[in-house]
Order: sequence, then structure tokens, then C-alpha cells
Amino acid sequence: MEYVLKTDNLCKYYRGFKALNGLTMNVPKGSIYGFVGKNGAGKTTLIRLICGLQHPTSGKFELYGTKHTDKAISDVRRRMGAVVETPSIYSEMSAVENLKQQYRILGLPSFDGIPNLLNLVGLEKTGRKRAKNFSLGMRQRLGIAVALCGNPDFLVLDEPINGLDPQGIIEIRELILKLNREQKITVLISSHILDELSRLATHYGFIDSGRIVREMSAKELETVCRKCIRISVTSTQALANILDENGIDYKIIDDQAADIFAKPNITQLSFALAKKGCEILSVEEHDESLESFYISLVGGNKHE
Repeated sequence: MEYVLKTDNLCKYYRGFKALNGLTMNVPKGSIYGFVGKNGAGKTTLIRLICGLQHPTSGKFELYGTKHTDKAISDVRRRMGAVVETPSIYSEMSAVENLKQQYRILGLPSFDGIPNLLNLVGLEKTGRKRAKNFSLGMRQRLGIAVALCGNPDFLVLDEPINGLDPQGIIEIRELILKLNREQKITVLISSHILDELSRLATHYGFIDSGRIVREMSAKELETVCRKCIRISVTSTQALANILDENGIDYKIIDDQAADIFAKPNITQLSFALAKKGCEILSVEEHDESLESFYISLVGGNKHE
């Protein structure tokens, strides 16, 4: 598998505080990589390092196979676009003027690509309207447009839907999917809105205390978070014995609850349990959410 970004034992310390503590992660080319972690876990620090805004204390990373210590890394970073923390836009300028300014910064020879870029992010009708009068969602889309100047094929977005209303969230989601599917842009996206992230990501990296605690594909996560029947009984030992006899996959939650990863005949199960002196208390459909899975990974700490 080809990777856009690879990090190996990456560390970043601030006066004794370990913002990154041996972080190793791999972002596959063509993916939408969901970077999941609570506030202070190290997400923004990692993003700032790969963008060249800061330098690692130790460890290494590669962009498109180029080591961060290589002189060529500056040229490779031109293949990246990023929105770190807040969009880098000039509030007194229109969308067109913002993009022209970024074109000048990048040394691009002409402004010919600006109309297509504005159309791509849905800002083609904003005219001379100043960015300070844009909605939060419009400003976020303009920030992404600025990041797309120069036609990068790797886009890094730090909390792109934070604070947006439902319509703004939908617009950003559709834009990210469009960039990935139609423009073939690899996207690294950090977000604390895990339900929304699950609608986008093809791969995940779960970070806690500056380390990646788990990397997995969306398909692997779907298997872990699969739907099941949550059943409460007076004896999970009796339930386990019956399920084992019938070759049914299950997970014991506590003394009275278990998840059954199948759709058993409840009447037959009830009769079998009754023979062992066990009674069914409740039955309900259940599936583990991305949020609950993340919380279980980091030992119950609340994510941001």
C-alpha cells in the first residue's frame, strides 16, 4: 500500500510536556483519514509538524516518501494544502481577492484557476462580498479553497466542522467527499464530532496522550462496531452455556447483560434458559458507536 504520510516514533516536547510521545501512523494514498482524539491528545501538534510550522523533538516522518530532514521536503510540501485551527483568510477581502493573494504567495503565474476553484467550493456567487460578512460555513469553505490553491493532492483539515450549523456541516461533508472522490485528493481530517466523521472516513487513527492507540480501516471499525442484540438475563453464565452449545458469537458485558452477534429465536432461547433457571429481563437492538468505541480504547476518558 502506498502512503502519503508515515510517522515513526514521533515526539514533540514542550518544557517537559509530551505533546507527542512516540506517535507512529500511516495515511494511505487516496484515503480520508479520520484523526480521532480528545482535546490535548496531540492532533494539532502533529498537523503543525507535518506542515512545517514546528519541528519534532525526535522521531521522523515522511511525506510521499521524502524524509522530513531532506532538503526536498519544502518542495514536497507544495503538494499539501492545510487549514490548521482556523481558516487563513483576509476578512476585509472578497473570496476572489483572497484566492488571488494566495496565488501571489505561491508564485502562481496566472489567476485562471480561480473561477473553477470558487465553483468547486460553492462560492462562485459571492461577488465583492467581504469574507467578514460570510457565514461560518462559507468562511470554512473559503479556507479550504485557499488551501487548494496550487492543486495539492494531500489536504489536511483541523476540526473543519467545529461550530458549524447542520447545513454548514453537510456542505463541508459533501465538499470533502467530492474532493476525495472526484479530485482524488487524500484527506487527513481531525474532528471531535465522531458521528459526522463516521460518514466520511475510510481509515482511522485513534490518538491518546500523544500516541496512536489503534489504526484501522472503516471496514474493520464497522466489524468492531457491528450491530447486535443486547440481552439482559438473571444469569449470563447460563446464557453463555447455551450460546456456546449453539455456536453463537457473543460478548458478556456484566453479570446480567450480554451482546449477541446474531438474531436468535427469542422464544426458543427463553425456553432453553428457563430449563437452567434463568429468566430474560429485556432484549433490545444495539450497536457500538464510534464514540463509545473510542472511549473504550482510551479507558473511558471523555474526548473533546
